[in-house]
Amino acid sequence: MVPLNWYIWLSGVMFCIGMFGYLARRNIIIMLLSVEIMFNSVNISLVAFSHYLEDLTGQIMVFMVIAVAAAEAAIGLALVILLYRNYETISVDEVSEMKG
Repeated sequence: MVPLNWYIWLSGVMFCIGMFGYLARRNIIIMLLSVEIMFNSVNISLVAFSHYLEDLTGQIMVFMVIAVAAAEAAIGLALVILLYRNYETISVDEVSEMKG
């Protein structure tokens, strides 16, 4: 059986990779993928604690986080498509104007 601290270390490393990817890259698609990695690291820790505490609350919460991640991906990709149509780039640095 794998100890709990291995799952927590894995979750922490995945979160740091996602945070570094979000902060270091300026491509919107890579930024969205980095947010998904951070969501999945939280899911790993929720499932690990849920199994360790023998409570299903964490596993139910994972389903809600997955639903939020799916909605975020759909809306994010729609915004990327609109951004590319208007500016013909997906780099955050090249888009300097926000219209309301």
